[in-house]
Amino acid sequence: MANLGLGNKHRFDSDTIDELITRKSPGNYALGYVDKEGDFIPKYVGRADNNLNRRLHEQLEIDMGYPYFKWKYASSPKAAFLKECENFHDFEDQLDNEIHPARPDGTNWKCPYCDD
Repeated sequence: MANLGLGNKHRFDSDTIDELITRKSPGNYALGYVDKEGDFIPKYVGRADNNLNRRLHEQLEIDMGYPYFKWKYASSPKAAFLKECENFHDFEDQLDNEIHPARPDGTNWKCPYCDD
């Protein structure tokens, strides 16, 4: 089975986001739930090109109903985009994401999994 590569699962709430994500940085995240066996089930994957903390707070305000999240800083906006593409394609059949990850504004980066 594919691996998100995003670290441990955490409760998806404002205090936890602020406690864990203290740097202004690009990054990746997955939102989801925990099954009966305690395994994290990703239902939505995303990225932040500049500020992962702010992006997760924006997702929290949308209230998509996911109680858990995983996350990881990225070394650059391009690394975040490529990781989001990887996670999207690895878990596409179970995600609620309706569209392929968009390229950051002003870039012509291609998805290495589908050339989108």
